[in-house]
Amino acid sequence: MEVIFSFTIASFFMALSPGPDNIFVLSNTLYNGKKAGIFTVLGLGTGCLFHTTLVAFGVSEFISFDDNIFYIIKLLGSAYMFFLALKVYNSSISFNVKKIKKIKKSNINNFYTGVLMNVLNPKVYFFFFSFFPAFLFLEPTDLSFVYQFYILGGLFITTTLIVFLSIVVFSSAFAKYLVDFKTFHIFMKWIQILIFTSIGCIILFSV
Repeated sequence: MEVIFSFTIASFFMALSPGPDNIFVLSNTLYNGKKAGIFTVLGLGTGCLFHTTLVAFGVSEFISFDDNIFYIIKLLGSAYMFFLALKVYNSSISFNVKKIKKIKKSNINNFYTGVLMNVLNPKVYFFFFSFFPAFLFLEPTDLSFVYQFYILGGLFITTTLIVFLSIVVFSSAFAKYLVDFKTFHIFMKWIQILIFTSIGCIILFSV
């Protein structure tokens, strides 16, 4: 249960950390309305299920060949988190909320936009590939890795939906005022660095 709790907390902060997905949710809500944001979030969650499936069967297959591969994947995951922290540190202090023209799109189109944005992004798969193995919580004799990945995927998707839907509500009320303040950008930059570094340490010390 401790591993599940740690994973849920890490997932929460990962979803909260500014990135392409939640920035898109924020911008789409700002310029196309709350309902557009909600259906975009549902699409992104569905895309996460696709990546969970790829990782569940792909990583499990790797691990079945050699137990040492499991630890190599975890080390790579830790290194990847530290790389993301360094990348954010070297980036400019601002993140862009692109102004999207108000084009009337159906709810289903916003949903498909979210799905495709997630499914067609290989970086998302690599993130799942790096992040999930560190939190496998049982030996495969007790519960197969595939089932464990789906449990973790379900927790990740649920946590992400909660955070992203909160962003929809928040952005429709306050975000358009915050994005113009330099202090807000600096704060969010260091939040990202802290999140990536912390998760990198969690993965590293769990090896």
